[in-house]
Amino acid sequence: MQTFTSDPTPDQTIDRRGTGGWQEVLDTDAHEVAPGGEWRNELHRVAVEQFERAAKVVGLEQEIRARLVEPRRSLTVNFPVRRDDGTVETFTGYRVQHTLTMGPTKGGVRCAPGVSLGECAALAMWMTFKCALLGLPFGGAKGGVRCDPNRLSEREKEQVTRRYAAEIISMIGPDRDIPAPDLATGEREMAWMMDTYSQQVGHSVPEVVTGKPTVLGGCDGRASATGLGAVFVTERALAMLGRSIAGQRFVIQGFGDVGSAVARELSLRGGRVTGVADVGGGVVDTEGLDVPGCLLAWQREHGFLRGCSQGEPVGRMAILETPCDVLVPAALERQITSENAERIDAQLVVEAANGPTSPEADAILAEHGIDVFPDLLASGGGVIASYFEWVQDMQRYAWSPEETVQKLEVQLSEAFDRVIEARRRLHVDLRTAAQTVAIARVAEALWPDPLRSVRPL
Repeated sequence: MQTFTSDPTPDQTIDRRGTGGWQEVLDTDAHEVAPGGEWRNELHRVAVEQFERAAKVVGLEQEIRARLVEPRRSLTVNFPVRRDDGTVETFTGYRVQHTLTMGPTKGGVRCAPGVSLGECAALAMWMTFKCALLGLPFGGAKGGVRCDPNRLSEREKEQVTRRYAAEIISMIGPDRDIPAPDLATGEREMAWMMDTYSQQVGHSVPEVVTGKPTVLGGCDGRASATGLGAVFVTERALAMLGRSIAGQRFVIQGFGDVGSAVARELSLRGGRVTGVADVGGGVVDTEGLDVPGCLLAWQREHGFLRGCSQGEPVGRMAILETPCDVLVPAALERQITSENAERIDAQLVVEAANGPTSPEADAILAEHGIDVFPDLLASGGGVIASYFEWVQDMQRYAWSPEETVQKLEVQLSEAFDRVIEARRRLHVDLRTAAQTVAIARVAEALWPDPLRSVRPL
């Protein structure tokens, strides 16, 4: 007599099959993270925590949360470069694309000893939300090479840049992914990347990167756009308090393209820059530092602020605790943390850098009544200028520098208003307000039914 049995349930099938002999491997220390967890480091944790807080406010559905909490694509490359002494060294590079729905991806390329997959994943996520907040037709991306650029000769830098560009060429393109300058990269590196890509396709493609020299289709003022944008945000933030930049005390951590532009523009507007620092240290003078006549001149001659005769010397982390009206972190990520947030003595923090404040520090600053104007807004000038450059290259038509600055201010001002309105309506902090505006826009693009994807705002 034949007996019929029902099909086993999925759980029964798994129990019968077991794990195929992989359980011991999966239980080892090397496999403690979930699949795809290779990019989960401390910076990515910060990015995800900020996202989750805003996603809860928005009422984002779990399906979209899962799609936005991790990147869509990542590439790790290793390539050899012959050093000047004849030895061959292998370098590791990364390119991460967070979301592909909003248009081509956009993000910088950095060179630093701490570049990692997790760092690039976090920065790519922030870039997605930054572009969404600013109303730009881009998804977020980020990339870089793990190296110490200060220990590379000019020839070695060019070889590293060109080899990196050649290795990631399958991911980039004017309608796919458009790199830009970031930490320790600038116009020269973008020119090398553009040339490498153009050689591969057989004709000049200026729109494949932004932040190029103007002679190659670059946007005049792109190098200072992030700093200038932070000043525009600072101006609007102070205006809400009934103040102007003139006469206020400013402390700036970072004195590269961003920090130096912030210091210069604030000084031109009558602001009193009382402290600045770069990676090697800085200077403080409560009466105000001579930015154009001393600091910028010293940096041009020596490369760093170390040894500058003006003011009193101060460390690059101690600068954050210098009393001021407005503190501008314009250097690296995770500079204001639970360890030093209690000692921040400022009325406003304007984040010209990406991710300088940890979630724990955010809570402490809020307890002290310090408003933090987040990086999604305050550091948006650079990607707006990059967008302008990309549009001009695609159209083969250049705007005047005055038009570019005017459009930059208008775009940032509109984003500023969106953030302030969201804070008023949702009764949340500025960072969460900025994220809710951005997440709602990305969610609508991923799932064009806002009544299902997000709670009505």
